[in-house]
Parts: sequence; C-alpha cells; structure tokens
Amino acid sequence: MAGLQIFPVPGLPEIARGADLPAMILDAAAAAGTPIASGDVVVVTSKIVSKAEGQVVDLATIEVSPFARQYAEKWDKPPEVIELVLREAKRVVRQVGPVLITETHHGFVCANSGVDQSSSGGHGLAVLLPNDSDASARGMRAAFKARGLDVVVIVSDTFGRPWREGQTDIAIGIAGMNPVYSYIGQVDPHGHEFRVQVLCTADELAGAAELVKGNISRVPVAVIRGHVWEPDDEATMKIVLRESERDLFR
Repeated sequence: MAGLQIFPVPGLPEIARGADLPAMILDAAAAAGTPIASGDVVVVTSKIVSKAEGQVVDLATIEVSPFARQYAEKWDKPPEVIELVLREAKRVVRQVGPVLITETHHGFVCANSGVDQSSSGGHGLAVLLPNDSDASARGMRAAFKARGLDVVVIVSDTFGRPWREGQTDIAIGIAGMNPVYSYIGQVDPHGHEFRVQVLCTADELAGAAELVKGNISRVPVAVIRGHVWEPDDEATMKIVLRESERDLFR
C-alpha cells in the first residue's frame, strides 16, 4: 500500500427526513474539489443516516414509565431520554451510577443504547441509531453504483471501549467489503503462524475518517482513498458482534 488519503466532505446542510444522502454527498464532495471516485471508501456518520430515515424523536411525545422516571430523578437525567434508552435496549449490560451500558436490538453494546441529543437538529429532540445500518449502507452503495461509482460505504458511530478511556468512531454498518481481515494461517517473517489475529478493518477506517470529521465541525462524511478492498456484496457487521458467551465483559 502506497498510502491513504482522507478527505472531509464539507458543505452538507442540516439533514431532514427523506434526504437523498448519496446525491447530496456526491454534490458536496465535487463542490469541495475532491469528487468521489470508484475504489473509495465513503464513511458516513450514523446521525445523518438516522435523520434521513426518520429516526429522530420529539421527547415531548414520550410517555415515561415509573421506572425510567425514578431512575432519571435519582441521577438527574432527562426522564424521556432514559425511557428511550430502555426502549432501544435488548438488555442492560451494566449500570454504575448514572452510566447505562446496554445491548441494543441490533446487538451493539454501547452507552445509552446509542440515543443521542447532540446535533439532533433542534431542542427537545433525540436521535436513535438507524434501524438496520447494514441495510442503510447497502442502499447508499447501490445509489452510488447507479451513478457509475463502485465504492464501499461504512456507517460509523462513536463508541467507548473496555480497557481504555476516551471514545473512537467504529463501523456499525457496511456495504461492499468484508469488515474484517484475517491473518489466520499466514506466517510472519520469523515463521510464526498466526492463529487468532483478525483485524476489524472497518473500525480502523471509521476511526481514520473521524480525524477529518469531528463532532462540532458539521462534517459528517469523509472519503478514504488508497485502501485496497475486495468486493463483497454479502458484507455485514454482524460477524463482528461477539457472542455473549465469548465476551469477558458481559
């Protein structure tokens, strides 16, 4: 690999339900002087995918359960947000003080079921994760392909991690390439055969893209050029989700 280039895609407006994200991304990238080309990896922040798909909730419409209200009062949290977190959770993995770590219906383990009020588009709104991020990525990849562009699409979100402070962007949806690269069966220069080494390339690309996006820059999309990928139209992030019996933290 000669190297990678990572381009931000600035100039996207506030995204509303029904927005044609691929068309808007193509126009914005071209206007920025870095038009998208076949072979690129397009990393799209999940929040704008959710907005385009209508995964935005007016908190004033939420009927709060007694448990959510009690929890919210104890930890000084908005009760409507707690109610949404619980609705989006398949189960609560860990609760320590005000921190709720949940497993979502998608199978992601994250803080607050991915429910987020930041950059929601207005006061009193909360954004949920896309219903099916893989399907969202496939739809965008197909739309790019219809315009003559063969690209990988990654839907990203910001997650924390066991063992480490701070957060990083990871992939929660993918289309066009396998999200992992396995070294198992290969041999290093000293003759050692790899038995467990599998890299989550999709997460690495999502994290790299975040370096030119950021949380307050209003740049929710980045394009990575130079990463060599093998086409895989059966790709899914499901293979990355570790089963609970193999997860030392659940």
